[in-house]
Amino acid sequence: MLVNFSLSGKTITFARTVDIPRAAYNFRFFASSILHHTTECTQMDHMDCMHYTMRTPVGIAGLISPWNLPLYLLTWKIAPAIASGNTVIAKPSEMTSVTAWMMCKLLGKAGIPPGVVNIVFGTGPKAGEAIVSHPDVPLISFTGSTLTAQSIRERSAPHCKKLSLELGGKNPAIIFEDANLDQCIATTVRSSFANQGEICLCTSRIFVQRSIYNEFLKRFVEEARKWKVGSPSDPTASMGALISKEHLEKVKNYVKKAQAEGARILCGEGVDSLVLPTGNQNGYFMLPTVIAEVEDESCCMQEEIFGPVTCVVLFDTEEEVIKRANGVKYGLAATIWSSSVGRVHRVAKRLQAGLVWTNCWLVRELNLPFGGMKASGIGREGAKESYEFFTEVKTITIKH
Repeated sequence: MLVNFSLSGKTITFARTVDIPRAAYNFRFFASSILHHTTECTQMDHMDCMHYTMRTPVGIAGLISPWNLPLYLLTWKIAPAIASGNTVIAKPSEMTSVTAWMMCKLLGKAGIPPGVVNIVFGTGPKAGEAIVSHPDVPLISFTGSTLTAQSIRERSAPHCKKLSLELGGKNPAIIFEDANLDQCIATTVRSSFANQGEICLCTSRIFVQRSIYNEFLKRFVEEARKWKVGSPSDPTASMGALISKEHLEKVKNYVKKAQAEGARILCGEGVDSLVLPTGNQNGYFMLPTVIAEVEDESCCMQEEIFGPVTCVVLFDTEEEVIKRANGVKYGLAATIWSSSVGRVHRVAKRLQAGLVWTNCWLVRELNLPFGGMKASGIGREGAKESYEFFTEVKTITIKH
């Protein structure tokens, strides 16, 4: 199962500690949670009637998953879909198709009947569009770019399909002056550069209160420089390669744009030397890159880069930083660092984000909803939310 993870560029350590364990847990979790849902029942005694609800599978679920977490995110869709009684037609990214193929072999060994999980390989414009446009596929669950999601909505609209769209993010970390900097810096480096920054939940905008800005910036850059970029098969590597040459060039171009706008590149691309093993020197590698003195209107602060690049800016007041953190079209996730419980609750309530972590990052409880606001998506997934999405509800009335 590790073969295709290396082809995607992610480190073998990340595959072993994140992708594979979470994929297995997805199946275990939804196999259990499906047993604990209840339905509603009411009575109208004056009319001798009883009403109750029933949930039934939608039938065929169309699932489209991305390349960055190819097993983690594909099983996050397959598990609740089949647990709810559906069959699925899934299209993995053409960049990481071997992972899905190997997963199917394992599903066969596990006893999943033929025809329950069906994988279609191909590109989005061909295989993906065929699933989205087909009248017999009443539901689409998609994780990927906002641009592709717009196309999915257009293609599926004539059929009034149910949609769950988990899209991009431009996630802020807000670091107040009373934060525990030891914990904050270590975690924020990880949230910025884990999996080469190719996670929709990664931090790409870091707002630091003025009184601790200089100290934070110095220590953050020092920690970022400690991250080892190397062969994905090297268990000591912190980061592997980006997914493709085209994506690497796209990410590097954002850094060039920031420089042209007058921002400072404190470490990484164009500043530090990238030293790679001989066999990896033609790969799509990039150092963790930290940008400072960048304006909120900059493309690096507004657009999803999806690579190992993060921007650090200062702020003065709570009111100011909330407004600036919300000043993008995305609303997927955010992190808050503060020792004040009251401040944490106030700020979390006002942030336009579907997930808000405080003094931590990427701690997931699968019982609770996952999804974003604004251009970061439509719908939520989780124990209850996925069950409701992958089923149809009907109300039944019985007169006695």
